[in-house]
Amino acid sequence: MTASSGSSFRLRPISLREANAFVLEHHRHPRPVPGAKFSLAVGREDDPDGRIVGVAIVGRPVARHLDDGGTLEVTRLCTDGTYNACSKLYAAAGRAARALGYTRLITYTLPTEGGASLRAAGWRFVGVRGGSDWNHPSRPRRETPEPLRGPKWLWEAR
Repeated sequence: MTASSGSSFRLRPISLREANAFVLEHHRHPRPVPGAKFSLAVGREDDPDGRIVGVAIVGRPVARHLDDGGTLEVTRLCTDGTYNACSKLYAAAGRAARALGYTRLITYTLPTEGGASLRAAGWRFVGVRGGSDWNHPSRPRRETPEPLRGPKWLWEAR
């Protein structure tokens, strides 16, 4: 982990293709996201090469019943471990969604992930939600990887 408590960050938009490439390289669940409303990248202000240290991909909610036209979901957030990069991306995603006129921004985490970055970015814990395999005989899908089948924590930007 790159610890630098005094470091500042530079945010910029990034294409979904570039964001997915970063996720593929750095995330422990590296499935690419098929679509998004917008993606953000963050780099360290003091890095002359402008190297990306994290990305956030924001799109329509995965759960159909939440896709009401006013809600977005952070479907992937991934960093290289740079200290405070997650919080910076979550906060920026919330500001961007509000600026675009969306009324709600959500994300899900695994219970083992804790949520410190979300709390630091001003998000609130909503509650525990389901978590089964998306593949059913009545609705065939690619099987959900075993580590992702359990309950998830739902968070909402304030």
